[in-house]
Amino acid sequence: MTDLQRAARQALSLMDLTSLNDDDTDARIESLCRRVKTPAGTPAAVCVYPAFVTTARRTLKALELEGRVKVATVTNFPDGGDDIMAAARATREAVAAGADEVDVVFPWRALLAGDEETGRELVACCHQAAGDAVLKVILETGELEDPALIRRAAELAIEGGADFLKTSTGKVAVNATLEAAEILLEAIRASGRDVGVKAAGGVRTVEDAQAYLQLAERLMGAAWITPAHFRFGASGLLDSLLETLGVMTAPAGSQGGY
Repeated sequence: MTDLQRAARQALSLMDLTSLNDDDTDARIESLCRRVKTPAGTPAAVCVYPAFVTTARRTLKALELEGRVKVATVTNFPDGGDDIMAAARATREAVAAGADEVDVVFPWRALLAGDEETGRELVACCHQAAGDAVLKVILETGELEDPALIRRAAELAIEGGADFLKTSTGKVAVNATLEAAEILLEAIRASGRDVGVKAAGGVRTVEDAQAYLQLAERLMGAAWITPAHFRFGASGLLDSLLETLGVMTAPAGSQGGY
């Protein structure tokens, strides 16, 4: 097996296979969930809008993948508003609907305006609302731009109780970058907390994924890179991974959003 094939197999196990389109339907989400059962293994999760959490859970159960493949959803998405109670309520409702993981957007505009407390409090309230569910905090690093602001957003999210720091919604001009991911990993390492990273938006090829895996290994060590600590948020990446592994790909449909 080549280095690229090893990276492809590892990346597959770390994927949140995603569909976050405005025109998503139950049928499209069912199709998305059927794609997770591949001869090379399964992704870590599927990520869908809250309205489709039940559909995803039902489909994964029918595929005998319930529990093996998590159901993730999004809140305060994609705008990253500063209504703390609305974000917490949406997070609580998503978990009640059956979400195993919730990706909530950090109020990055508030931070740009100099308000640090809103972000910290929003994450803390969503962390409480999520209960035992995994809380991934989307920092929208491409909009923050400034490395110092990205670092500060990461620190605030960690202080608020984030389980993961996620780069992007996939809905803005600049999404995941290696530079931003490095800042998040360094912030986690400095905090000493057990927090993961999710690179989302623009990770489309095995080579893209390999670069992030190499970065994470350099900063955190190979043993750290598991679904509990590292994820890719992507839709189109799966085809590239399966092609590299020499596996027949299922019809891609039109999953998108990342």
